[in-house]
Amino acid sequence: MTLSSVLLALVVAAAPALAQQTDTFDHAKHAKVFPSCTACHAGAVDPSAPLLPSGQGCVNCHDGTVQRRVAWKPPQLEANNLRFTHAEHSRRFSVKDGRDTTLACQSCHTPAGSGWMTVQLAVVPQCLTCHGVQTAHLAAPDTACATCHLTLAQTTGLTTADVKGFPKPPSHDAPGFMGASGHGTLAKPPAGSTKYGVSPSCATCHARDFCITCHVNAPETATIQALAADPRSLAIPAALEAPASHAQGGFLATHGKDAKKSTASCQTCHTQQSCMACHVSPPKPVTALYAAGPGRGAGAQIVRSRPAMHMADFSAIHSQVANSNQQSCQGCHVRAQCLDCHRGTPERTPQYHPQTFLARHPAAAYSRETNCADCHNSAAFCQNCHVQAGLGSPRGPLVSGYHDVWPGFLLNHGQAARQNLESCTSCHTEKDCMTCHSALYGRGFNPHGPGFDADKLRQKNPQMCTACHGLLIPGAK
Repeated sequence: MTLSSVLLALVVAAAPALAQQTDTFDHAKHAKVFPSCTACHAGAVDPSAPLLPSGQGCVNCHDGTVQRRVAWKPPQLEANNLRFTHAEHSRRFSVKDGRDTTLACQSCHTPAGSGWMTVQLAVVPQCLTCHGVQTAHLAAPDTACATCHLTLAQTTGLTTADVKGFPKPPSHDAPGFMGASGHGTLAKPPAGSTKYGVSPSCATCHARDFCITCHVNAPETATIQALAADPRSLAIPAALEAPASHAQGGFLATHGKDAKKSTASCQTCHTQQSCMACHVSPPKPVTALYAAGPGRGAGAQIVRSRPAMHMADFSAIHSQVANSNQQSCQGCHVRAQCLDCHRGTPERTPQYHPQTFLARHPAAAYSRETNCADCHNSAAFCQNCHVQAGLGSPRGPLVSGYHDVWPGFLLNHGQAARQNLESCTSCHTEKDCMTCHSALYGRGFNPHGPGFDADKLRQKNPQMCTACHGLLIPGAK
């Protein structure tokens, strides 16, 4: 243990329990009675003796004859966060200066220039000066805190009320302190130090629980993880505040671009869940954020609000906006929300398609006016409706149920398939085509057609050949 770790009786002004107290014993009145401090405070030099007298010695004078009787009991020593003992400091003081330690108590307990037995619990500036700290107590350099104080987690005697009463250092009121370049920089351990994982000044008053109040990225932040866990640290009030950049005009409209550039700054305050309060369909930057969970702060609690452009009559014109810029809608809305209104039910008339749409929907589907598959499962939805309408049962080998608007459709279906093969795949698979279009079996219709260049297509995409030929592709090497 070094001299710096045994500072003499530095009573911290960091909590009510550690503040200056009014001593009920009048030291000045007894100045001519006691020639030394250790006559009553033997524990200052002898660890086995009590630091405060028991009061039994008072009877030597206060016997009712010489002096009136008194009933004095030593006050309860209150908890503090000092890493100091009187006996060790006294021993090292003697080793350093080679003089009697009996009167050394005045160095810390008597203000400079005051008379004998002018006693205070501690004259903090004198203690700091002795240890080479030439500044105010709460503005002391970072490592000086560890000279005198234990960390909060090591100080088990302090109560939650004590911790709540810790005064705020002046650095905490400096502009920009709450930003990463403020307290985040100050929390880093001293440069070149391997002894500390976090600033000793932070560890004196704070623990990991306090930082987790705000920091979503606490598990990934080395300085926070270097702090021990201690729920008493939550007694110090803390609130997550929005950075100044979030108050700038148009921030909501541009924050997505900033998030795409780098999500590191967002990860401090935002979880995936906080962003999903607005982003129902989360974009990629949101998925890069941390998910809420144990050991992380709750993060910014976002309240979803109606955009300014969504005026009172917006529902009447929203289709125009959606058609011109669908991506802006996808930031807050998902398709299921649209279908709540735009999908017909037995209880109400369909609102998405006009009343006469059923009669012309084949042409609309064929020409791809809209993508039917966005709302409908074509393989099930279409077939169910066609079967109920009596259009689902084939009536002969050349007349299928779905194409009977023209009885000879089968004879010209190749042209329809070439124009819009995607409409065919809603109901058909390759094996349906192979029933007829195979030069090897079935009805023997050549699937390749006139002018077919097998070598050219085989070189371009041989996988198409495997659908019929398997691995035995004719002409393949």
